[in-house]
Amino acid sequence: MNTGPDRSMPAEPRDRARAAERIRRTGVGEWGIADIARLAGTTSRTLRHYDDVGLVTPSRIGGNGYRYYDADTLVRLQRVLLLRELGLGIPAIAEVLAGQGDDTVALRTHLEWLSQERERIGRQIASVERTIQDLEGGEQLMADDMFDGFDHTQYKDEVEQRWGKDAYARSDAWWRSMSADEKKAWQGRAALLGSDWIEAAQSGIDPRSDEAQALARRQFEWLRDIPGTPGAGGGGPTKQYFVGLGEMYVADERFAVNYGGVEGATFVRDAMKEYADRNL
Repeated sequence: MNTGPDRSMPAEPRDRARAAERIRRTGVGEWGIADIARLAGTTSRTLRHYDDVGLVTPSRIGGNGYRYYDADTLVRLQRVLLLRELGLGIPAIAEVLAGQGDDTVALRTHLEWLSQERERIGRQIASVERTIQDLEGGEQLMADDMFDGFDHTQYKDEVEQRWGKDAYARSDAWWRSMSADEKKAWQGRAALLGSDWIEAAQSGIDPRSDEAQALARRQFEWLRDIPGTPGAGGGGPTKQYFVGLGEMYVADERFAVNYGGVEGATFVRDAMKEYADRNL
C-alpha cells in the first residue's frame, strides 16, 4: 500500500516548488531534512549519508532524531553538490572542502568555472542548431561554425604561464592548420584515451600495473604529437613537463573532470609519475 512519496527518490519540480514556498513562509533560520532534500533535488537518504560520512553535518538534530539545517550548512551542501556535478567522489570532495576554508572564495571559483561552462555550452548548442538547419536546408556545412564552442584556447593562459608563449603559439598554429576531419579524428583519439583512463581508475588497478603503464605510454605518445609540447616531434615530453602536467590534472578541476574528477586524475598523475621515473 502506498503511504506517501518515496523519500529515496529525487524530488519532482512541483515538490521542489512546494518546499521552496514552505521555507519562505516559515522565515526561520533552519529547515528540516525533507524540505532541503526536495529543494536541492536530492534525497533524504543522501543527506543522511552525507551526515554519516561527515561531509554535511546538520546544524542540530531534534529530540525525535529529525535533522535540521541552517544557512551555513546549506552553503556547504551547495558546494558538495557542485563538486558532485564535476564528477568528484565523496573522499575527493572531503579533501577539497578541507583545503578550502573560505566558502565565499571557493564559491567564486565555482561560479567562474560555471560561467565559462555556460558560455561554452551555449556556443555548442548554437553550433549544433546551425548544423541541423544547414542539413535540413541543404546548405553547405561550414567547419568553423560546426566546431564553435569546442574551444582549444580555453587553457591558453595556463600554457603560456607554465611553458611560454611560443609553446602555445606553435600548438595553436598546428590546431588551426588541421582540416575539420583531422580535428574530429584528434578529438576522438583524445576522448578515447580519457575514457580508458576513467575505466582503469574505476577498476581499482594499481597505477604501477602494466595496464596503467600502457595508458601512461599512450598519454606520453599523444603529447609527443602535439607541437608546442616540450620535446614534441622528437623524443617526447621531458620528465619535468610530463610529471608537472599530471600534477596539474589533479590541482585544476577543469582538467580533473576529463578523468572523472579528482580521484581519477590522481590515478592518472600517479601512473604518469611512475612512467616518468621508469622511462624518462
